[in-house]
Amino acid sequence: MTNMIRVAAIQMVSTADVESNLNDASRLLREAAEKGAELVVLPEYFPLISDDETAKLQHKEAFGAGPLQDFLAENASQHAFWLMGGTIPLTTEQADKVSSSCLLYDPHGKCVSRYDKIHLFNVDVSDEKQESYNESATITAGNKIVVAETPFGNIGMSVCYDLRFPELYRQMLEKDVSIITVPSAFTETTGKRHWEMLLRARAVENLCFVIAPNQGGRHSDTRFTWGHSMIIGPWGDILGSLEKGPGVVVADIDRPRQQALRTSFPALQHRKLHL
Repeated sequence: MTNMIRVAAIQMVSTADVESNLNDASRLLREAAEKGAELVVLPEYFPLISDDETAKLQHKEAFGAGPLQDFLAENASQHAFWLMGGTIPLTTEQADKVSSSCLLYDPHGKCVSRYDKIHLFNVDVSDEKQESYNESATITAGNKIVVAETPFGNIGMSVCYDLRFPELYRQMLEKDVSIITVPSAFTETTGKRHWEMLLRARAVENLCFVIAPNQGGRHSDTRFTWGHSMIIGPWGDILGSLEKGPGVVVADIDRPRQQALRTSFPALQHRKLHL
């Protein structure tokens, strides 16, 4: 197992223009590669954010084939890094719904893991702003916890709203998770209150590294995301962050330090309640 690895969280401000979003993602992935990243994570909805929630249906793909998956595979192999593709819409048995799927590619461009978002964002965020979301209208929820095996540790895959459900990550511990990824499109309204504290809590309580790329800016007249993409250490320390706008957050994660911390502070072994 690799002891040290450089990781990157990509922050974007995606729009309804898929081609433009992919061009922006290409530029940022190239920057991450130039900075030596070996694992790169794109944010949720990186190819498309639209005020029309049905727009994603026009870009859905069957798992294993399609331009969005080709984009991810080609970038992973071109830059020879591990690439996690935020989320893309994949077909389901229901013609009017998709899965919000996070895909992990190895440096050869092979998809080695898929996670379908479990917790869907169906909330009224702000009465004052009349800000509400209903992902269930166009998305089918996943039902499987996914921990991907990699040369640099097991990665627990989650997406955005999943962050509010600590029991998800506790179950990942049964599969020896050491890195948690949280590609997100966290709203500005909730992000300024809860984003950092939730990320740091998940890192500390599971003694894991957390890689959390977020959308970060104004997407339309009514859609704003919080940004503040972060990479966090298992002791809750912020190793890198970016406040707003497109960019790349890079940090080195130290697996030996994590193992030493888990040994000297064995809270994970002290758990009394197991699901």
